[in-house]
Amino acid sequence: MNTPRQYNYWHTTVQMTAGHTDVLPENVDVAVLGAGFTGLSAARALAKRGAKVAVLEAETMGWGASSRNGGMVLTGLKLGVNKLISMYGRERVQRMYAASLASIACVENIVREENIACDFSRAGHLEVACKQKHFDDYARQVEVIAREFQHTLRIVPKSDLSTEIGSSIYYGGMVDETSAGVNPARYVAGLAQAAMKAGAQVFERTRVEKLERASRNGNTGWNVSTSRGALWARDIFVGTSGYTSGATPALRRKIIPIGSFIIVTEILTEALAHELSPRNRMIYDSKHYLYYYRLTPDRRMLFGGRAAFFPENEQTIPRSAEILRQGMIDVYPQLRDTKVEYVWGGTLDFAFDIMPHAGQMDGIHYAVGYAGHGVAMATYQGQKMAEMIAGEKSDNPFAGIPFPGAPLGLYNGKPWFLPLAGAYYKVLDWIS
Repeated sequence: MNTPRQYNYWHTTVQMTAGHTDVLPENVDVAVLGAGFTGLSAARALAKRGAKVAVLEAETMGWGASSRNGGMVLTGLKLGVNKLISMYGRERVQRMYAASLASIACVENIVREENIACDFSRAGHLEVACKQKHFDDYARQVEVIAREFQHTLRIVPKSDLSTEIGSSIYYGGMVDETSAGVNPARYVAGLAQAAMKAGAQVFERTRVEKLERASRNGNTGWNVSTSRGALWARDIFVGTSGYTSGATPALRRKIIPIGSFIIVTEILTEALAHELSPRNRMIYDSKHYLYYYRLTPDRRMLFGGRAAFFPENEQTIPRSAEILRQGMIDVYPQLRDTKVEYVWGGTLDFAFDIMPHAGQMDGIHYAVGYAGHGVAMATYQGQKMAEMIAGEKSDNPFAGIPFPGAPLGLYNGKPWFLPLAGAYYKVLDWIS
């Protein structure tokens, strides 16, 4: 096996925007923590409403999951529809599903309005069944989704699967034509430019260290201490996902940071690329410990998964490259001799109930918990939370749902249990 470069392939396709270098403003209407999809979407929407906004980013714009993901703009939620209905009731889940569809349109509208060259394409997604019983469950899902949400999915039996994927290991598939693909680094760079054009200020290398309630001129608000000085904000919005820090300890205890890793091959021939993915879908499998993969706009195979549950570090990235390459060859034996050119890792945010969450906690606004569906949902939640902060009527079905922490409170934000969780999901895949 060749040794791939430990670098995010998407970053080779874009010059990221630079943030503001002047001193922090003394006061703002809203301080946004995190310059990823969530924070930048909120900052753009708030600035367009005339708010004075400062986005505070510990690293650089889009540094976290927003530029490290597979660029899949997906409909739906992680949990099955029947499970969701049992948890939240039919009416709220109908609104949740409608929001998941609206989130794709939300990304598409921003791309069009702001003229962001990010290869946005309604390519649709394909979920492939790793077992016969998974495929049998697709028929039930399609029926429920058509009946409850008036949304059409299409079943692809094993006999027809070659029209969708050049792999013979699966038992069938399910297609949703609404989903899309995007170059996430170009998209987050464009979102940053759009937020700044609207009037938001974005400060990179500005780590928020402490938030304290403080009044100013009779207005309630917050003193925000950062690595670059302090400012006062009337409202705080946190969109830090898997990189949520000790500055918001209550929120950090609700979020599990989970590593996800990606390899990208050399450029494939047109014939081979077409054989692997005839319709250029966003593809993922039916396992808990899943693989997800797609062609990049320049015809490389991007292949990702939870190769290691721990977030990215010097040990997990090279090991993940080996695991993912073997996984890719299991799916596509045609790629056995194909060179892997890039490998990198990033950190996703999972809530304990595997649901997106938004709202207010201890007076702080937040939106987190995308569980791998972040490109669309993070953009959407940023916009929805901007509406809420601006005092507008905002129908957000994820706001106000129960937001569980760890059982018995045995979690302080450092995920000591990830190896156990990884083992548990592997066993679950084996038995289910």
